[in-house]
Amino acid sequence: MIREELSEEYGELLFMIEDEFDEAILGVAERIGMESVVAYDTDKIIEILSRDMPEDDALEYFEYNILGAYVGDRTPIYVNTIKINL
Repeated sequence: MIREELSEEYGELLFMIEDEFDEAILGVAERIGMESVVAYDTDKIIEILSRDMPEDDALEYFEYNILGAYVGDRTPIYVNTIKINL
């Protein structure tokens, strides 16, 4: 499982409680002088939430309850990926 693999490599990490969001994990972000944190794909989280609610509600839920939640120095980061057509 990805949680165990990342924890073995990086030590103590803070993941979203629901493991259904594991498929949205991009990896681990490292910052100078700060703790490593889990990086999640914003679009994938909204896609997962949209399985149980309309997309507008999923976006609102994400922004308020996930993006807006600070849970300490190990709070995950959320990445907006850019899709480029080459």
